[in-house]
Formats: sequence, structure tokens, C-alpha cells
Amino acid sequence: MSDLTPPKAAKKDHLTTHHGIERNDPYHWLRDDNWQQVMRDPEVLDKDIRAYLEAENAFFEAHMDDSAALREEIYAEIRGRIKEDDSSVPFKDGDFAYFTRTLEGQQYPQICRSDRDGGNEHVLIDMNKEAGEGYFRSGGTSHSPDHKLLAWSADRKGSEYFTIFVRDLNTGEELEDKIESTTGGVTWAADSKSFFYTVQDENHRPHKVFHHYLGEDPANDKMIYEEPDSGFFLGVGKTNSGNYILIDSHDHETSEVRFIDAHKLDAPTLIAERKNGHEYHVDDANGLFYIHTNTDGAEDYKLVTAPVAEPGMENWQDLVPHRPGVLLKGYFLKSRYLIRKEEFEGLPRVIVRELDSGTEEEISFKEEAYTLSVAGGYEFDNDEIRYYYSSPTTPPQVFDYKIETKERTLRKTQEIPSGHNPADYVTRRLFATAPDGAQVPVTILHRADFKPDGSAPLMLYGYGSYGMSMGAGFSITTLSLVDRGMVYAIAHIRGGMEKGYNWYKAGKKHNKKNTFSDFIAAGEMLVEQGYTSKGNIAAMGGSAGGMLMGAVANQAPELFGSIIALVPFVDVLNTMLDDTLPLTPPEWPEWGNPITSKEDYDYIASYSPYDNVEAKDYPAMFVMAGLTDPRVTYWEPAKWVAKLRDLKTDANPLIFKTHMGAGHAGMSGRFEKIKETALAYAFALRTTKRLK
Repeated sequence: MSDLTPPKAAKKDHLTTHHGIERNDPYHWLRDDNWQQVMRDPEVLDKDIRAYLEAENAFFEAHMDDSAALREEIYAEIRGRIKEDDSSVPFKDGDFAYFTRTLEGQQYPQICRSDRDGGNEHVLIDMNKEAGEGYFRSGGTSHSPDHKLLAWSADRKGSEYFTIFVRDLNTGEELEDKIESTTGGVTWAADSKSFFYTVQDENHRPHKVFHHYLGEDPANDKMIYEEPDSGFFLGVGKTNSGNYILIDSHDHETSEVRFIDAHKLDAPTLIAERKNGHEYHVDDANGLFYIHTNTDGAEDYKLVTAPVAEPGMENWQDLVPHRPGVLLKGYFLKSRYLIRKEEFEGLPRVIVRELDSGTEEEISFKEEAYTLSVAGGYEFDNDEIRYYYSSPTTPPQVFDYKIETKERTLRKTQEIPSGHNPADYVTRRLFATAPDGAQVPVTILHRADFKPDGSAPLMLYGYGSYGMSMGAGFSITTLSLVDRGMVYAIAHIRGGMEKGYNWYKAGKKHNKKNTFSDFIAAGEMLVEQGYTSKGNIAAMGGSAGGMLMGAVANQAPELFGSIIALVPFVDVLNTMLDDTLPLTPPEWPEWGNPITSKEDYDYIASYSPYDNVEAKDYPAMFVMAGLTDPRVTYWEPAKWVAKLRDLKTDANPLIFKTHMGAGHAGMSGRFEKIKETALAYAFALRTTKRLK
């Protein structure tokens, strides 16, 4: 370890008063007043702020210098598990089949297509050539319905402002059409002559949908819809049939959908007016809208139908009723079938329903923990679906399934070039008892020769926000921990939806502290069961999972050997009090609005990691941020680290790295991301130990 002295941030009084409560935030100065411009051009960052962040980066590099050999070893292992020259299973569409390909040594994929039968392959766009030097992130690609054009987008700063381009697939040349400051996605009209897209304002909110005709000046594009509520985000997409363009306004608990006939391109029609707490999603088949909704108390959702000609709620008819505890998570339509994904007790299953007869069949698996997803592909009028399966011990598999004949074809199993024997590993699903008695699922992966005698170090991963469920799938990275004798565990805590919508509600707003106590209970259970010992757990989480890391570090520091917090949302109260920030108004349904509600203010203040740092011992801590991150702004982790350095009473390492040219997703490129993982894993391995 280096004896370099860690940086010490200056303190500058910054007094604010809310609800009669005065607070002083001495590290507020780390928030650049010009932050909107910094997102677009990192070079304009205030020089004093830059000096502090670069000093922290220098300390980080010096501290981690003696782990270089271990990091390189882990990097080589993980990269050795990747089949670098690989292709996805093609999806057929008309006369063609579309797929992605990665090449040995290359960071980014190629977007390719072949004839429908697999011959005559062409590279439509090579992202490696487009990337150049520095940060690059693709916002996706979308081919036109007539297969002549490819819309694609890119972000070169990490700020998630994407520029849209259009490529002629016959010549390979870009058209003059170029649209900036978008969310990246393109939704084509049926005639392939125009498309719809969403733009973001200076505060990074997707707030307007435009319609662009090819060859016309984007400055003259017609605005189709503007969202008037700063707390709602806009999105645009298309039903699986391709018949309708959908404009979706939403926050975290309310949505409102309009549709446009993709052939006629008439004015948008509202399906159902927004009502606080009502969420719904739309697809279509054969003159009916199929609507996924939580109306009438269906908190785990149900499916209803309505005529396209009269889609109002007064015409909604139940098709798949609400079943408490069975989460109807997603769905799509084929011309003759409804395919939906459900979760029950944290395990997924796929249900296929014939529309005419109503008969159903289930696709599920028998392992204790696994992931399962399903896709319909580009083509609407057939009976083929594709599903993807993996478990912590089983590499991902791709199956094609013919609904009518029930023929299942394994199309691909992810190859692990360095070798992988599932029998060398064991997956378990256990339950921890939370302080209020809730049973918290915990997925565990360890080597088959593991003995639960308390001697092993353990990594415990968690998220627990926004209703996001943490899947128990295969990971090529975590094997580098498990093969070194570490146990890997995922805590499926409240705030996610692993056990239904109520599991989410029980971990949001004024129930948020359940998320933290669930995670602590999971750690304590793993100690009691002999999977590890107290003080020998490396806890890891990112974004809202980074908030979890900050909260449990404050509440149960003695349980953990180290905390790894990636782009952590730790300055919750200040962020929710600042309605100019990109995500604040849409986030109030998730966390509460401390501007208008003293009750919300007091509750957030009682757990916000930054506001609850104390003069006491903390575990070793590894913190990472992105300068151009619009989701968790760089100053949140910067302020948190500065306050921890000032108050903590231990000698444990606290290291902080800011990517000076990247955002929320970290460094771009598949191999650069492995290097980031190797950094975190090296830190986890060095700050935990085998006790016997």
C-alpha cells in the first residue's frame, strides 16, 4: 500500500433552510454551477473541482498500484471466458436475417445481416470503426421496414445525449439527416420514409417527440407531443405488429399512452388519461389493444383488451385476471398468440396463450435459481418465439420454440473458451428473516468443495429500487471470485419486484429502510449459516444500489469487510431538493418530495447516506463515479467521500475514482469494462480474507 496522504477537500459553508430546518453542506462547492455544460463538454469543469477529483484519482492509482498483478490476472481470466469472435442467433425479417457479431480483440459489435437462409452476409455497421478514440456508446440501431436504411445513434461523451444518423444500406453512405440531443432511439413509420424520435432538454429530460421526414432539415421537424409535466419522461416505440406508434409519458408509478397509426400518420390518440398510481402498457393484435395494467387494485398487474377504435377504460375487458403474488411482468403479441412473462416467489416462467381458444402452456425450469426471458423477433405473423435461459451454474442458452408443434430447438449455448464445468459449482436459494418477519430470498453460488464453516469471504450484491428484480443468471465475472474460495450471493431485497409488486411497495418512499434492513438481514443469515463470518463480507452495489451501500455502511459497518459503491446515489436529500437536476421530479414518486412535504424531508434525511455519515469506524471502501453521468451526478460520491475522509475514525482504505470522460455506465468497450470489474474484485479480495 502507498503511504500517499489522501486528499482533503476544503470546507465552504453553504446554508439552506427547508421546513424551518437549517442545514450546512460544506462540500456543496463540488457541484459545478455549470453542470449542464460539463455534461456536454467535460473540459469546462471548474478548475478547483477538477484539481480535487484528479487528486483523488492519483491517490486511487497509488493505493491500487500493488494490486496490478492481481487485477491483470483477474482481467485475463474473465477475458479468457469470452468467445471474442462470436455471433448472436439471427432474427429473421422478410428476406433477411439480422444479427450482431463480435471480433477477436475488438471492443464493439458489428451489426450484420444475411439472406433469410443465412447466406450472403453483410456488415451493416461496424461500431469499432465508428468509435474512434475515447468514449463511445451506441444508442442502438433500427432498420427501416423496407430494409433499405439503418438508423443508428451514438453518445461520445458519456452524458447520454445521442446523435442520430441514417445509413443507406445499398451504398453504405450516411444520409445528410443528423439529429442531436436525442435519447437515441428511432421508431420508423410503416412506409420507411420517416421516423419518430425523442429529444432531451438542457436538464436531460426527454420531453418532446418529433417526426422527421428523410431529406428534410431536422430544424423543421414537426413536434408531435410535448410533455408538460417536468416529473414525467417521454418515450416512443411501436407495437409488435408494427401497426401503431406509441408515445408513452411516465414516471415511476403513473403512465399515459397515445397511439398513431403507423400507416396513416394521423394525430396521436389518447388511450386513457393519466391517473396517479395507474400504470399501463399497450400492444395490439387483430383490431384489439392488449393492455397490461394495475387498475382496480391489480397491484401485480392484469391484462385487459379494448377495441382499437374505442380504447378508453370504459371498454376494457379482463383477459388475464389479477392474481396476488403472481407478478405479470411483461408480454407481447403474435398474430395468433399472447406470450407473457410471470414471476412467482422470485422465479420466472413464460406462459403462451392461443388467442382464439384461450388455451395456455407454461415454459419453466426446475433449478433453484435461474433467469428466463423471451422475445418475439421482428415477424408478427408466425408461431415462433425465442427464449433465453441461464442459471448461476449454467451458461446462457438460446432456444427457438414453435408454438403450434411444441418443437424446441437449442440454437446456442454460450461457449466458455477457458472451460467451465457446471458440476464444479453449487447454486442455492435461501431465505433471510428481516426484522419485521419478511422472508428475503438470497441466491448463493459457491464451489462444490465449499464447506460452510465460516472461513470463506463472501461478496453480497444488492440493488432494491424501482421495482428492478435481480436475476439469478450466469456470470463470467463472478467465477473469478468463487474460484478463489469466495462465496457470491445476491440479496433479493424489498424495493425490487422479485416477490410481486407489494415487494416493491414495501421498499419505496416511507418503506425505504426495509431495503437496508433486508440486506443486513441477508448478511447476518449468511454468517449464521456458516457461509462467511462477521466482518468478512464485501458488499457491492451501483447507482441506487450504491445508496444501499452507503446506508448499510452507516447502519452496520461491523458486518462488512469492505463496501464497493459504483456511481452511488448517496446524496439523496440534496438531490431530491433540487428540481433542476435531470431525474429529480420523476423520482419523487420513488423517494418522496422533500420540497413540499416535511414528512418526506424528515424520512429521507433519516437514511440519506451523505447526511448520516458519523465519526466512527467504517469498512474499507471503493467508490467510483463518472464526470458526465446525468443519472447520479459526479458530485454525489465526491461529497460523500470528502465527508467520510473528514469524519471516519478508522485506518481502513477509502479510495475514489472518477472517470473524467465517462458517465453512468462507466468506461465504454467490453474489455475496458472488464478492467473496471477486475479493479473492484481485486479490492474485494484484498479487503476480505480466508480465516482458516
